[in-house]
Amino acid sequence: MFTTVFKAESKAILKLALPLIAAQLAGVGMGTVDTIMAGRLGKEALAAVAVGANLNVVFFVLFMGVLMACSPIVAQRAGAGEADARVGAFAREALRLGLLLSLVWVLGTQLFAAPVLMHIGLAPETAQVAVDFLRVYCFAGFGFCAWFVLRYVAEGVGVTRPIFWSGLAGLLGNLLLDWVLMYGKFGFPALGAVGCGYATSISALLMAAVLALQYPRHAPLRALQLFRRERVRLGAGAREILRLGLPIGLILLAEAGLFVLTALWMARFGDTTVAAYQVAINFASVLFMIPLGVGLATTVRVGHAIGAGDGTQARHRGITGMKLGVLNAASNASIMVLLAPLLVALYTDDEGIAELAVRFLWLAGAFQFFDGLQVTANGALRGIKDTRMPMLITVAAYWLVGMPVAWTLGFHTALGASGLWWGLTAGLAVAALGLSLRFRSKSARL
Repeated sequence: MFTTVFKAESKAILKLALPLIAAQLAGVGMGTVDTIMAGRLGKEALAAVAVGANLNVVFFVLFMGVLMACSPIVAQRAGAGEADARVGAFAREALRLGLLLSLVWVLGTQLFAAPVLMHIGLAPETAQVAVDFLRVYCFAGFGFCAWFVLRYVAEGVGVTRPIFWSGLAGLLGNLLLDWVLMYGKFGFPALGAVGCGYATSISALLMAAVLALQYPRHAPLRALQLFRRERVRLGAGAREILRLGLPIGLILLAEAGLFVLTALWMARFGDTTVAAYQVAINFASVLFMIPLGVGLATTVRVGHAIGAGDGTQARHRGITGMKLGVLNAASNASIMVLLAPLLVALYTDDEGIAELAVRFLWLAGAFQFFDGLQVTANGALRGIKDTRMPMLITVAAYWLVGMPVAWTLGFHTALGASGLWWGLTAGLAVAALGLSLRFRSKSARL
């Protein structure tokens, strides 16, 4: 397994992946900060932020997935030596599409937040706080969609360090604004959970601005002339993004939906259970950023090989990325199992929440191997622009296997809330197997 060729490709993938991992950690760190800050306000605020943020995930992951198509498209064009001006024109069109998607994000949340949150079993007071939080939080869509386009274009040309700096700016901005707006510092009113929504919305715009300002500072990005003044229309570029990106978005939505619905089902077991679930899943999400970064870098490496017409190299790079995902999963699972009590103490001092969250973290460790494999296999498949069959595999795994298993074990056995976690594991296992076999089969014919 650890051949010289494997080590060389691993080094190349990790060189691209490390800034992406750091950026992903900074991004999810915003959610971690929100969760920790809300936890200090009490059980009601923590549950409201947890459920509201999970509902917002629907738009977040769908549009992130759609715009993620920019990465393999740009990578293949760069690998084929396409002119920078044409890649830049494509990127400008992608930014226009991102703006339209952000409008859908905001309008959809404003229309559907209250009807959904008022009918999922939360206490009325908690539900109202969640609605107020989400109606402010959704304006982060403008910043996030712009940032998605800017980062995936940068990834496609192989420039990843600016993405890290923008993510770090977002994290630090969110930390400061949470403290100021949630607790009422420097003369600002204490807005509680709603202050968290304002903080995230402003921080998302900050991330996009910081990344945009770095485009003129890096030669491969500067050559794109992304901000050149010209009339932009949605045409072939937008259609290509939607053709490739909608299946990617549905893949991410199928997985996120699995976790969101689980969070909503957790609410049936009470505020303590849903708060404990948020603690465990939030930390699991932090560690998931590592294999996700590897998967994103694998997309670029495979895409460059495809653009250059080297199918053998593309296959090798994809398989190497998947191996790295599994290796990382072993360390992630060990951290969750061995350090669970210490980790939970960072989130809450409520004994009831803490005891249950420790047990949930142990269960979350079980699906790390499958999660690490499926996300890197998906990255490899994106690199060869194979998105429709992976979408079908993912939807079937999560919703025809994962959800029925979770429902059965959670509500029809003595496992209760723990049974919902085993449903998550079952869905991820089937997805990992199907996606890895798909790449091996597809890449063998390149």
